[in-house]
Amino acid sequence: MIRAERTGDCCTIWLARSEKANALTAEMLVRLAETVTNMAETGAKVVILTGEGKVFSAGADLEEMKAGLGLSPAWEAASGAIAAFPGLTIAALNGTLAGGAMGVALACDLRIAVPSAQFFYPVMRLGYRPQPSDPGRLAALIGPARARMILLAGQRIGAEEALAWGLIDRIVPPETLMDAAMTLAADALAAEHSHLAALKRMTRGENP
Repeated sequence: MIRAERTGDCCTIWLARSEKANALTAEMLVRLAETVTNMAETGAKVVILTGEGKVFSAGADLEEMKAGLGLSPAWEAASGAIAAFPGLTIAALNGTLAGGAMGVALACDLRIAVPSAQFFYPVMRLGYRPQPSDPGRLAALIGPARARMILLAGQRIGAEEALAWGLIDRIVPPETLMDAAMTLAADALAAEHSHLAALKRMTRGENP
């Protein structure tokens, strides 16, 4: 349900459960964290995260949520592994991004999306809490008030609004989504590992 393919220093990871709108299970979250961590340890420079089918992810698997998935540390482990990756991470959002899946996309450095993508995180309506790091990352991208629009007011926004808010960085036709991700990755792939890692730290306000 997580599929990865590495070409040189670039790894593409697919959420591969299209028959269930790529809804995330505990197994998928664990595998995602392991894959990204392995890519960091083996010197990959770029990770591109995308989904199979027409939806990036519908969020958490509802059956597993009933069994306690919402409280699993696997969510933070997955987003934390992405955030800790020393190179460039790109979320290539092939469709709608919903619920808990927002966390792994928010942890990426860049987000590009197809025009049909929608964005929502219905924790208020469903009575769940977001994962601990998600509200802070969301507010850092789009500001506290707009974060409340999504989390507290339960608003669903489209790609154009998401771009205007800063939730995504570019809108790309579906047929060129992965090419666009590779174009964004080109300079990072051509750089030395140490230079890439130093620039990544500097964008976080850390010493290079």
